[in-house]
Amino acid sequence: MKILIIEDEPELRAVIQHFLERELFLVEYAEDYRSGMDKIISYEYDCILLDIMLPDGSGMDLLKELKKLEKKDPVIILSAKDSVDDKVNGLEIGADDYLAKPFHLAELLARIKSVIRRKNQDGESRLQYSNISIYPDSRKVMIGDKELALNRKEYDVLYYFMSNPEKILQKTMLAEAIWGDYIDQAESFDFIYSQIKNLRKKLKDNGARADFQAVYGIGYKLMS
Repeated sequence: MKILIIEDEPELRAVIQHFLERELFLVEYAEDYRSGMDKIISYEYDCILLDIMLPDGSGMDLLKELKKLEKKDPVIILSAKDSVDDKVNGLEIGADDYLAKPFHLAELLARIKSVIRRKNQDGESRLQYSNISIYPDSRKVMIGDKELALNRKEYDVLYYFMSNPEKILQKTMLAEAIWGDYIDQAESFDFIYSQIKNLRKKLKDNGARADFQAVYGIGYKLMS
């Protein structure tokens, strides 16, 4: 799952990034309004952590632009301003949650998981497709009643497909979601084929009733 931190305080940003990476999130950051806008226009995120007070603009204005673009990325506002008016304004504009600084990292993590669950899982604690179940809070994958052992990237790939079942996912979209924005530097997407091949074998060997279907020249989709 990919997180974007839009925060101008280097120390706080680094603490949040380090904590979330330890929790196995893919984390990117922007330090001002301009770079934040570039990120949200170019990529999709499972959750955006948005500071209100940025050096070259307002986080509220950035949130408004996000909604104008009709993007569905969940947003949690992080702000030192803890007034009721600020909270109401942020939520009315379209934020999914509001967390006042200072905050405990454990609470931030719980709120991130909550907004992602609401977005991808309709509030459920698991994703289900055919006889495959994913429990994101514990990163556990079950095929029927048998647990499936996956490495980090295999899990991330499967989670992304399970969040978008029976939809054609372009290779570029998949690469950006799993490997982040530095994927622009990649010369080819052969590594995606390798991950899909390994994951397909593990699913088949463990009795999964779903498989990846290649769509020539475009990408893949998960089908039962």
